[in-house]
Amino acid sequence: MNASEIDSLRGWIGRSERCSDVVTDRLVLSLRSTLDLGWTSAADTPPLPVALHWCLAPQIEPRGSLGSDGHPRRGGFLPPVSLTRRMWAASQVHLVDELRIGDVVERASRVVDVSMKPGRAGILCFVVVQHEWATARGLAVQERQDIVYADTRSSTAAAESPPPIAAAGVWQREIRTDPVLLFRYSALTFNAHRIHYDHDYCRTQEGYAGLIVHGPLQATYALELARVIRAGRTPRHFTFRATSPLIESGHFVLHAIDSDDGLKLWVQGADGRQTMSVTATW
Repeated sequence: MNASEIDSLRGWIGRSERCSDVVTDRLVLSLRSTLDLGWTSAADTPPLPVALHWCLAPQIEPRGSLGSDGHPRRGGFLPPVSLTRRMWAASQVHLVDELRIGDVVERASRVVDVSMKPGRAGILCFVVVQHEWATARGLAVQERQDIVYADTRSSTAAAESPPPIAAAGVWQREIRTDPVLLFRYSALTFNAHRIHYDHDYCRTQEGYAGLIVHGPLQATYALELARVIRAGRTPRHFTFRATSPLIESGHFVLHAIDSDDGLKLWVQGADGRQTMSVTATW
């Protein structure tokens, strides 16, 4: 990838798309059953999962329009980045209004930036997308999503030694994982990225040691823990940043501590290393 390619890709800035969906009892039940939290709180909790919006109004393309990785073929809404590995690197989310059963939800998305930056083991391409989910009452969720593209060979080497977590949190929860959890969450979010269900593809095409646990799934579990810690109160603002791929290995551990304005949370993989950091504020 070079400067002239980035100049071409920046032509996608401003490109937009709209999709609509409905918050149904079945969708809510499906997500709650998939998460299978089994946590209780002294306070009554809101009926809908915190990060339900990630299951609403996904991009839906015919199977013939998908690329070899399972994502919609590049060059439509998102630019045709030539780097092979795509990752959801980070998000900043503002929850303006709680979603309700029966809401008709419209997602409006727009590409706001495309840039090239040097990484630890090669060039990275960042695509920033602004999403808004709205109901008849107005704006419900606003999110900035950072997508990063990397070369498979170079990024594999960089991912082999992620930084270990410094200490355990005040609050901890173990989350049991298996391929069924990853499959069900992929289905709920209509995410066909093969790194979440195709072992051979993970190893031979993208260089991972095993199936990858979705970034937003890790963040969803962290946010549900945050709500329990705060006696049922839903965070109004949260951010997450992936620090390393989380390989599915049977379990991961959530950690949380108080911060000056909310909670700081992180995810620890089975190897003891941090894979994601999350902040939640009220």
